[in-house]
Amino acid sequence: MDIVNVRWTKNRQFVGWDSKGHGIVMDTPAEGTGEGTGWRPVELLLLGLAGCTGVDIVSILEKKREDVRGVEIEVHGEPFVDDYPHYYETIEVVYRVTGVGIKPGSVAQAIELSEEKYCSVKGSLGPQCNVITSFEIIEFEPQIGPKDRS
Repeated sequence: MDIVNVRWTKNRQFVGWDSKGHGIVMDTPAEGTGEGTGWRPVELLLLGLAGCTGVDIVSILEKKREDVRGVEIEVHGEPFVDDYPHYYETIEVVYRVTGVGIKPGSVAQAIELSEEKYCSVKGSLGPQCNVITSFEIIEFEPQIGPKDRS
């Protein structure tokens, strides 16, 4: 069982931590009732989705013996705000995978497996949330230092 704790500190700021002591500060924007000193709680959903799928994708690509050198994930959440509770109507996820000779089919399959089978954050999103994904493969280019040039 996962357990987290959250404590109100001041105004609209809360501090949360997990069973291992990892902490995070949450707040509402300064232009609202908060001070903007931390993550908005709803942003943590986007962060969790990126982290969860990222872990899966790296693991799957490594099992496929793809030469992955880096992964960056950009997530955009488009909120539905006509009624309460506000929620993300559309979430766009862009994966940028850097490596040597990575096959597009491997990346597509890794994303699909993560989103449809393994990622508990994605599985926790309701049917009202449309998740759109895309990816880009960036060929790894080793940095050439001054002594490496011919």
